[in-house]
Amino acid sequence: MAAASTPAIRTLVTAGVAHRVHAYTHDSRADSYGAEAVDALATQLDVTAARIFKTLVIELSTGTLAVAVLPVPNTLSLKAAAAALGAPKAAMADKTKAERVTGYVLGGISPLGQRKLLPTVVDASALESDRMLCSAGRRGLEIELAPADLIRLTGAVTARVISV
Repeated sequence: MAAASTPAIRTLVTAGVAHRVHAYTHDSRADSYGAEAVDALATQLDVTAARIFKTLVIELSTGTLAVAVLPVPNTLSLKAAAAALGAPKAAMADKTKAERVTGYVLGGISPLGQRKLLPTVVDASALESDRMLCSAGRRGLEIELAPADLIRLTGAVTARVISV
């Protein structure tokens, strides 16, 4: 599967982490990259939308970029993410800055294999199952892996970061 190789996939292969790569046809007209992944994969893989995670880049009030990984159907609580990462506040990062720092394009940002390892928080709901899906580093490509492996490889903390 060399054609589907991305920095995220290479990170998993190098670390010897069990994973599966799932591809789907990306529609450039899609309004929501996460919803597109859910529509394409939930039925095919027999997983709920809550098992498919999105990667959001945020900027902490300290000026540091960070990553929040949460289920696609949910909304990020910036306050909870900031608190989990030890900052007073957070805001969504500028798109151009997020792409430049991670090395990925919006809609294909993976928590793995970024140019620079950013502080990361994974929503605690990831721990409710033995498998999760997240971006493989390209639109139309997802990685299925154990949440513990994602947390370990990113040095992430876990916390409830979804808005209730």
